[in-house]
Amino acid sequence: MWAASALSTLGDGVTLVAGPLLVASRTSDPALVAGAAFVQQLPWLLVSLVSGAYADRVDRRALVVAVGLVRAAALGVLVWSVATGTGTVPVLYAVLFVLGVGETLAESATAAILPAVVPPDRLATANARLTGAFTVAHQFVAKPLGAWLFGVAAAVPFGVDAVTFVGAAALFATVRPVPGAPRTGRSGLRADIAAGVRWLAGHRLLRTLAVAMGLGNVAFCAAFATFVLYARQRLGLPPVGYGVLLTALAAGGLLGSLVAARLRARLGPAVLLRAGLLVEAGTHLTLALTTVPWLAGGVLVVFGVQTTSWGITTATLRQQTVPDPLRARVASVYALLETGGAALGSLAGAVLSRYLGLVAPFWIAALTMALIAAATWRTLRAAG
Repeated sequence: MWAASALSTLGDGVTLVAGPLLVASRTSDPALVAGAAFVQQLPWLLVSLVSGAYADRVDRRALVVAVGLVRAAALGVLVWSVATGTGTVPVLYAVLFVLGVGETLAESATAAILPAVVPPDRLATANARLTGAFTVAHQFVAKPLGAWLFGVAAAVPFGVDAVTFVGAAALFATVRPVPGAPRTGRSGLRADIAAGVRWLAGHRLLRTLAVAMGLGNVAFCAAFATFVLYARQRLGLPPVGYGVLLTALAAGGLLGSLVAARLRARLGPAVLLRAGLLVEAGTHLTLALTTVPWLAGGVLVVFGVQTTSWGITTATLRQQTVPDPLRARVASVYALLETGGAALGSLAGAVLSRYLGLVAPFWIAALTMALIAAATWRTLRAAG
């Protein structure tokens, strides 16, 4: 599972870079270029709950393998169309949408499989290793690799991604049979989705974490929606400096994946989650106040550690708490809140920055995170 996740993540990252480059080579319309990233995220808003319900209905391992092969085939179509000169923007959008739908299914199923493969006391470590592989493959390797492969030939990065999906499917097929699937005797799809939503709504701790994550994503994405302009105008950095700041954030994420399990074992989930909210509020406050690039970079490293540790801790709690028949559905609700919060935050950030200035979203985000910390402080005690 670890190797398959790393391989498919690498391919996803390559396509995430190459997709906008392909659109930019076909059109100079900024909206169409930006749409390449949006169309791949759109399925999380449209079908994530449905995908979670299906992942709780079928053999999850077989679903991940099948989805990987379908995504590889879709990329094969794109490779052929680009190589033959028929790779239009609508064709790319269609393929990216298929890849996004497949991602909702595969991610929901994988999140539900992990607790059946890994012993409960090793879940935090397993989640940390998956997160570390994602950070290295997606943040450090895939982005420069995708751009370089696109320079070799426009079709090459998509062909590489197709190969990674086939390889990941082959690796995942070797995972031992997972108990609890296939499942039969269910009610309708709508009732299945409602059951997952009701279960989450009825669990105070997980409900609180889900809402906090959604609202936190609104705050974070509102603040960072125009971060490239913040780096240039507020910190006085050239484009390479902006890249260094993003690298600092990614480096913090990698460090967080290495220490999260140990921090969780030493401090306990409750302390780690509470500290994470305070760190996030402090990060936004520091970025609102500072004009010093090295201080901004340092706080982004700490923030990267926090976001990764928070994600690993909450995923582990969810996997240890949610009953197996509901795991994919509950995970899909989390994904919907996460993606919806990010989308709303990006939109709000663009509006706030235009009318209130580049620093205003950071002030608002700091206040929002402080309020979230205050509202959830007592409930988080139940995390242990």
